[in-house]
Amino acid sequence: MAQQEKISPQALSRVPGTGKDNRVTKYDLLAYLQHRSEVDTPLQPAVAYMPIAPEDEVIQLDRMRQIIAERMVASKHIAPHVTSFVEADVTNLVQWRNQHKEDFEQKAGAKLTYTLLFLQAIVRAIKDFPMINAFVAADRIIKKKAINIGLAVALPGGNLIVPVIKHADQLSLVELAQKVQTLVHKARHQQLVPDELAEATYTVSNLGSFQNLMGTPIILQPQVAILALGAIVKKPAVVAGAQGDTIAIRHQMYLSHSYDHRVIDGALGGGFVKQVADYLEVLVDWVRW
Repeated sequence: MAQQEKISPQALSRVPGTGKDNRVTKYDLLAYLQHRSEVDTPLQPAVAYMPIAPEDEVIQLDRMRQIIAERMVASKHIAPHVTSFVEADVTNLVQWRNQHKEDFEQKAGAKLTYTLLFLQAIVRAIKDFPMINAFVAADRIIKKKAINIGLAVALPGGNLIVPVIKHADQLSLVELAQKVQTLVHKARHQQLVPDELAEATYTVSNLGSFQNLMGTPIILQPQVAILALGAIVKKPAVVAGAQGDTIAIRHQMYLSHSYDHRVIDGALGGGFVKQVADYLEVLVDWVRW
């Protein structure tokens, strides 16, 4: 095959082999030829060919990683992504959680995490902006009545899985805590059943658990939006008061909302994430156990 395609011995020696004992396979040659074709095609930027050195490690993608890769690439091709960012002052939320977390854990048998409060605020905002809770089917938009929240969970091996909280709007904070605790435990022990991974209408990813401030999450098809939650950090901020503005140390976080611009414009996508932030800032006015 190398002779037929006129690959010189020098070029062949630079082709990384993925076969046994690093032998070059037919698929390695096809990948090289595809790369060479792309480089030779006019009006396309040349991509540096990266040879595999003897000391390099070749890691085969496992099946889960392959599925994630395929779905993420497909989503970027299907949906023109736009991401809106909002900074929220969650000082009241932090204080409320610190005040109630011990009593809550005794009642619920689960910890009062920030994620639970975020989820309740998101569900409330979805009710205010129901077009966020939708998917695209050909030339139609299907607005879903059920609010099923997918919660991205990082797995010990480095992969990601998204169990689904069905009818999240019908759960109290205690019920939500118990459901999330169960799903996360099952996810990390490979015990989820297919129904617990299906029918999500909106997805949430908590980047704050990795101390990330913000991100640009990729939509899980066929949903039309996804929200990334950044880390809560203490920083100086302007606080408006009756006597004028002051500078104070506050708990702040960023919300990053990616949405499908085919069906969601900035007014809707940006308005939704601002509503989530508003709910988080006035948590004590609406949160109920």
